[in-house]
Amino acid sequence: MKEKEIYGGLVRLHVLHHASREPVFGQGIMDELAHHGYALGPGTMYPILHGLERGGHLKSAVEKVGKRNRRTYVATAAGRRALRQAKGRVWELFRELFEDELSRAPGNGPAPVGKSKIHREERR
Repeated sequence: MKEKEIYGGLVRLHVLHHASREPVFGQGIMDELAHHGYALGPGTMYPILHGLERGGHLKSAVEKVGKRNRRTYVATAAGRRALRQAKGRVWELFRELFEDELSRAPGNGPAPVGKSKIHREERR
């Protein structure tokens, strides 16, 4: 499996997160994602934005910036709902991925991390 396939969902969540807070545009979101270690070009970013728009998660508008037009995207109600649902799943995955680190949180005692169903069944 290619890295692109693994990180594609994370990139979409980043886009939805930022688009739920303020309008985003292609180059701006590529720059933001670069701060998080993603190197995305227009050939990757714009199909993601268009796909999220086709799926009803984003809506776009064209605004004039100087002499140029810029297409901006904001999250729709469906996009914000999908983001809320994904946050719960991401949180559960995070807890599972970092279970050992969280259980050794300094000064806090053991972190409240439950074993996933798959781990509970392994011990039987």
